[in-house]
Amino acid sequence: MTVTTKTNPGRFFEDFRLGETIHHATPRTVTAADAALYTALYGSRFAVQSSDEFAHRIGYERSPLDDLLVFHVVFGKTVPDVSLNAVANLGYANGHFLRPVYPGDTLSTVSEVIGLKENSNRKTGVVYVRSRGFNQHGYGVLDYVRWVMVRKRDEAAPAPEEHVPDLPAAADPSTLGVGCPPIDGEAYDDVLAGSLHRWGDYARGERIDHVDGMTVEEAEHQLATRLYQNTAKVHFDQHAAAGTRFARRLIYGGHVISLARALSFNGLGNAFHIAAINGGRHVAPLFAGDTVYAWSEILDVAEAAGRPDVGALRIRTVATKNRPCADFPDRTGGEYDPAVILDFDYWALIPR
Repeated sequence: MTVTTKTNPGRFFEDFRLGETIHHATPRTVTAADAALYTALYGSRFAVQSSDEFAHRIGYERSPLDDLLVFHVVFGKTVPDVSLNAVANLGYANGHFLRPVYPGDTLSTVSEVIGLKENSNRKTGVVYVRSRGFNQHGYGVLDYVRWVMVRKRDEAAPAPEEHVPDLPAAADPSTLGVGCPPIDGEAYDDVLAGSLHRWGDYARGERIDHVDGMTVEEAEHQLATRLYQNTAKVHFDQHAAAGTRFARRLIYGGHVISLARALSFNGLGNAFHIAAINGGRHVAPLFAGDTVYAWSEILDVAEAAGRPDVGALRIRTVATKNRPCADFPDRTGGEYDPAVILDFDYWALIPR
């Protein structure tokens, strides 16, 4: 019997080269069914992404897809080539949502390797990639950086050239308006949107407990990760996971981000568009059966250059597991509270 190898084992750390460009497989046409399933998974209630009529009235063609659904689909394309052999996804930075994505659009992704650093144990290394999502017309819809810890195939293999990219701490507010059409503030109905609070009602330093919690079920995170065609082994293969230090499948970090964003509606219901991702860190793992809570801090309130219709809020959303957030669990002595699982920093647009 002749045995041939036609399968993709995924890249290991020593397979990456600084500056290389990776064109990822499987363009994905996103549909209204994807949007409905996303709502079923997270219960997001932002009116612009929920109602064609509401969105059209204020200036969109129709209801756009949720920004994070776009993020997950673009992200999912990268997994077979970047993080199939990942230990963990570590963080995000310098992300920009460049234009609305509507049902019927087709998304594809291209990544550039912008940083590499072998870890001191020589068993793993950190890979930094800038990934760009495009629609069927070749227009960019999303641009972001992430870094991921990837296993080495051979601990003795020489490490690739080391370089850690210098990334900005936050997006410039003057760049935030490109992904959102002009908004008719008078047509924006606060009652239908579910919140009476607009841009001028928020203050720098304000903290908001989003109150609600959501328990994660095994089937939900499995379904979500498949929806994004994210093939990372740590999310699917319980047989392999049994031999790891957690002995369980990890819940995709993006699933946590979407849960926290959906929970943030209670207090930030009019912050309808994520314009930029400044940074994000998965502080600790989440597992099925855990309950997610969230709170947010307003880090900055800024003008969005050239946009008299909307303003920008720089929001830090912190998610916890199995601990409500009435006392805003945070860092203590430089260390995170043990309940914290996500620290996510982003700019959102909100009507004036």
